[in-house]
Amino acid sequence: MPHFVIDCSENILKLNAPEDTLLAVHEAAEKSGLFDKGDIKVRLNPFKENYLVGGKKDDFIHVFANIMEGRTTEQKANLSQQIVIQLKRIFPSIDFIAINIRDFEKATYCNKSMV
Repeated sequence: MPHFVIDCSENILKLNAPEDTLLAVHEAAEKSGLFDKGDIKVRLNPFKENYLVGGKKDDFIHVFANIMEGRTTEQKANLSQQIVIQLKRIFPSIDFIAINIRDFEKATYCNKSMV
């Protein structure tokens, strides 16, 4: 925990090495001070087909961040801004770059080490 899942148009992979994109999000999350480096997970899902942006097939990046509850709205807003700043720096020609953050409930979260 946390998990950052990057959905993007496949063309994004041609504009920047996927590993560099993953590292940019990882580093922004780490620099936020909200998470331990070893706990941060980042994945990338490129879409070749079956997507529209504003009614047309256009490049996009959207990050879905799933984090454990307990952070303030201000902390989450800062995290969102820092990740978008990093992605905007790497992809200046992409018009649609966004993120949303969802909280996991501690009471319902479970992983392998907990059972």
